[in-house]
Amino acid sequence: MGDSRTKSELEGDARRKFVRALLGDLHAVERMLADGMFERGVSRIGAEQELFLVDRAYHPAPAALKVLERIDDPHFVTELGLYNLEINADPQTLSGAGLQRIEQQLTTLFAKLRSAAEGIDVEPVMVGILPTLEKGDLGLHNMVPRPRYQMLNRAMNAERGEPYDFSIRGLDELVMTHDTVMVESCNASFQAHLQLSEPERFPQMYNLAQLLMAPVLASGTNSPVLFGRRLWSETRIALFEQSCDIRSPGLHLRDSLGRVSVGRRWLRGSVVDLYKENAARFRALVGSEIQEDSLAELDAGRVPQLAALKLHNGTIYRWNRACYDISPSGRPHLRIELRILPSGPTIADEVASMALWLGLMTEMGATIDDVGDRLDFDHARANLYAAARDGLSARFTWLDGEEMLAQPLLLDHLLPLAKAGLDRAGVAPTDSARYLGIVERRVRSLQTGTRWIFTSLRGMGNEGTTGSRAAALVAAMIDRQKSGAIVSDWAPATLDEIDATRSTEHKVSQHMSADLVTARPDDPIGLVAQICAWEGLRHVPVEDVGGRLVGLISLRAIERLLATQPDGVDTPVADLMKTELVTVTPDTPTLKAIALARKHKVSCLPVVQGEHIVGLLNRDHFVGRWAKVLEQEERVHAAKEPA
Repeated sequence: MGDSRTKSELEGDARRKFVRALLGDLHAVERMLADGMFERGVSRIGAEQELFLVDRAYHPAPAALKVLERIDDPHFVTELGLYNLEINADPQTLSGAGLQRIEQQLTTLFAKLRSAAEGIDVEPVMVGILPTLEKGDLGLHNMVPRPRYQMLNRAMNAERGEPYDFSIRGLDELVMTHDTVMVESCNASFQAHLQLSEPERFPQMYNLAQLLMAPVLASGTNSPVLFGRRLWSETRIALFEQSCDIRSPGLHLRDSLGRVSVGRRWLRGSVVDLYKENAARFRALVGSEIQEDSLAELDAGRVPQLAALKLHNGTIYRWNRACYDISPSGRPHLRIELRILPSGPTIADEVASMALWLGLMTEMGATIDDVGDRLDFDHARANLYAAARDGLSARFTWLDGEEMLAQPLLLDHLLPLAKAGLDRAGVAPTDSARYLGIVERRVRSLQTGTRWIFTSLRGMGNEGTTGSRAAALVAAMIDRQKSGAIVSDWAPATLDEIDATRSTEHKVSQHMSADLVTARPDDPIGLVAQICAWEGLRHVPVEDVGGRLVGLISLRAIERLLATQPDGVDTPVADLMKTELVTVTPDTPTLKAIALARKHKVSCLPVVQGEHIVGLLNRDHFVGRWAKVLEQEERVHAAKEPA
């Protein structure tokens, strides 16, 4: 998010100066297009690999700056969260072994990252949304402490004027609010870049990229779980759009775009029209002092950097982004950045999805003049959200109005076209066969990263807790990514994959029960007794009308009352509940919580955030292997104490 050159938030004269520079850059692009200045005849590709860092308990590790210091390599940069990192691959030509070189470099850099991270007990993991993320991780304490992120957060919050709203419904439902842009840090993507060899055909190629997002995404979804909820096949699409939506609720009644969007119509005209729409509809939020006069640079025979345009464009997150840059040859170029693909499950799987997109862009770009003549844009937009929700089960309205399911569309139509396109681009036949073969195996087996996660969760059933199942998913991802196997060959995750040697690092959130049934102080004891019988509960939290925890009532206390007062079923809960409570938070180390429970001789610990209960840690966690681990830790600690 943002740009390393960001200097200030834009107000008053600073905003006017920045906008003047932006308008000058727009005129400069028009002149460069008219004068044929853009590089032609070269198709280069590039990739950005975003990922998460996790600690020994598989939770987000805010260690990005420490890891970067240990690596000391410009290919690695920060993202918004301290538990995020990005790896930038060097540009390659599409022809020959370019795809293979992208994969090899990313693999080498990822291994370098893993080696550096191991030294501080951190591991990298590639996934679109980290299953062990919790809302408590999204505080400003986990934002990278650099001015551009802080200024962008302040500017976006000021535009929004109230907390961000989130509502996503899948198998489960997520409804929440948050007061910063840090929810964006829940997303990690794999961004593919294509430099256009015919820049004058940018509108046709951009429209084609808009069409192809849906099937390419359907073939490689990897982000179905957030905060323990099973949501969309690619939840990142809804989450990212909502996390950067700075429109106030009233603006949703207007025909206005969010800052993250697919757009609302096919592109007509040139790339300048896309940039003009950005300038017209999205206020510049942050900026820097622009020294360059882009039109004067052109008059002097030099290629302008277009710093204002690039900075403004970098705060508008279209799923297909138009990018301007200068090639090693010194000539300007245009490229399209595909932003819909999630991080992971493996680098090979990511590059395979990239190969599918590049092959289709090449072949269909050479054989279709204008997709807008063959499909209404509303269908293309609907296709993207169908792919995000349903993955390979999605139903699309395709060219000429043909209705098709994602799987047969890919297998019967698009994979052969992608093969022809990679051949047309001069990609090495062995690379074409390998990468498209990876996509075909995923599609034919229906095992994307999303399907693997859902299959793993079904296999674990109700074993363990939501937190421990999430930790098992991350542990298994790390193991499979180290193995080099592509996702279609991954075995489901199991709870046994959580490393027992890391048990002392676990937090309460991994083991608490978040499926709560609560009572009110004025509820009758008879109702709570029935609830305990129906649900198999030994403890029921008591909340007031504001949802604040005010007490805890135990089945044992109810049984004692009813044994002596059979007619006590109408006794209010307030008369029997315990109000002096020993509580913990989701971030409390599990062993500390167990020690606390043993010290106070309680069999249940409410887990709270502020005044609200978010889970229960009960007796099941104080016996068995956890008690043994605690006793072992106590013996080790005692041995270290001086006599």
